[in-house]
Amino acid sequence: QVQLVESGGGLVQAGGSLRLSCAASRVIFPIHGMGWYRQAPGKQREMVAVITRGGSTDYVDSVKGRFTVSRDNTKNTAYLQMNSLKPEDTAVYYCNAAVYGPGLGPESGFPRSDYWGRGTQVTVSS
Repeated sequence: QVQLVESGGGLVQAGGSLRLSCAASRVIFPIHGMGWYRQAPGKQREMVAVITRGGSTDYVDSVKGRFTVSRDNTKNTAYLQMNSLKPEDTAVYYCNAAVYGPGLGPESGFPRSDYWGRGTQVTVSS
């Protein structure tokens, strides 16, 4: 069972930057996608940024140009660099890892398993 531990959250003023890290352990099969999701009070959890093992990325529109997702496959670690932070970025940020059994991705035919970290709080003051 993959375990994910996030770090790097905190309190920052609007316009500031934070870098989140997500370290995966107990990894048996390759992690296909690693991503960041967030949930603000009273709102549903939303995808913020995801990156595949091959480096393909996707972002929610509201963070494009401000956030950058990256990963180090040798360390099973993902990062989220957040610049020009806004108060509306305030949320608990969760790391996600998507694993397709021993396969390398959805095309393998193996079922997808999702793993989640416990989350890290990001608060942006105005």
